[in-house]
Amino acid sequence: MTVNFAKKTNPYPHWEYSNSKLDSLIRIVPERGGLITEWRSEGKELLYFDLERFLDKDQSIRGGIPILFPICGDLSKGYSIGGKKYFLKQHGFARDLPWSISLLKNQSGIRLKLSDSSDSRSYFPFFFTLLMDVCLKEKCLQISIKIHNQSQDYMPFSFGLHPYFKVSNLQNIEINGLPEKCIDQTNMKVTNASDQIRILDKGVDFLSYPSSSVKLFDCLSRDVIELIHQEPMDTTVIWTDPPRQMVCIEPWTSPRNSLVTGDRKLEIKPQEYIELFTTFKYNSF
Repeated sequence: MTVNFAKKTNPYPHWEYSNSKLDSLIRIVPERGGLITEWRSEGKELLYFDLERFLDKDQSIRGGIPILFPICGDLSKGYSIGGKKYFLKQHGFARDLPWSISLLKNQSGIRLKLSDSSDSRSYFPFFFTLLMDVCLKEKCLQISIKIHNQSQDYMPFSFGLHPYFKVSNLQNIEINGLPEKCIDQTNMKVTNASDQIRILDKGVDFLSYPSSSVKLFDCLSRDVIELIHQEPMDTTVIWTDPPRQMVCIEPWTSPRNSLVTGDRKLEIKPQEYIELFTTFKYNSF
């Protein structure tokens, strides 16, 4: 049998899904926001993961692939629904809640599931079910998301992923596929993407709208990570947090504050659903 799905206890409690034919695996901690903590492709670990920080539950997680829902970024002044004001913390609540996990029927990967609760409805007043299927393919991690609105009203939202990719050295990184201009999220001003890429080792946080895939080149290890977009999940955020040797290449549906500004805001009709897709591909050069 090439596929194995099992609960493990070391080096921390997690579920492991592996495919021996591909020499690939993912590790997932459902109770910590459905977090994918590790992705190994052809035996190579690609994700950055701060285990010591992860084990301290009083600290925010740094590493793996956190899930951003129902907003990406912050929403500092709150948002209004039906004349009532609600507040959400940075990147929403999905990354802090327990998810359920199961093996897909075709055994190609796993399914994570999150539903609303009385607590979540106090700051996001909707009934919903979120399904995220994560599949291992040859040199690929394919992720598909289905968001069901089970409310009687239109449900506005943003969705994103926040993957941390390990790099050898932030001064030896190239990123291809970005448009010339981007938005520096530290001051919300338009700037040159090339200028931001030059200072990855100083710390950056910028957003752009690529027309094709985005590639991260590690010039020392010669690893390449490619983010393959599919509309509407085709906004890209690049974030670094030196001295951590990692680069986040994040697929979002919408920029921060979109529930207020309406910029690329998505809505799901009552009793309907929306599907989102994204793929991360590993290669070397």
